[in-house]
Amino acid sequence: MTALLDTCVWGGVRTTDWPMDPGDEEILQRAHQESRVLVTLDKDFGELAIVQRRPHSGILRVVALSTAQQVDVCLAVLTRYAPQLEAGAIVTAEAGRIRVRPADDRD
Repeated sequence: MTALLDTCVWGGVRTTDWPMDPGDEEILQRAHQESRVLVTLDKDFGELAIVQRRPHSGILRVVALSTAQQVDVCLAVLTRYAPQLEAGAIVTAEAGRIRVRPADDRD
């Protein structure tokens, strides 16, 4: 499994070839085209995926974690929930809590 990091993850580390943030729709589309799980802090991707039914290849949303915590939590979630994410789940990870919305639960 590979991941695409949104520009807000890990302190804005440059993670793509874009010279500037292209916007949520473009990021979600690219992650899906490349069959990559999108890792983000932004809850707007959930709205795009659930409400607007935009195709995606799994989304991991990290909530209220320091940069150091993001690394450990993301690695753990991407490992533990790989099958669900690859099937298109949306996983929300915060300190002490993981929520998984299965791909078939988009309604």
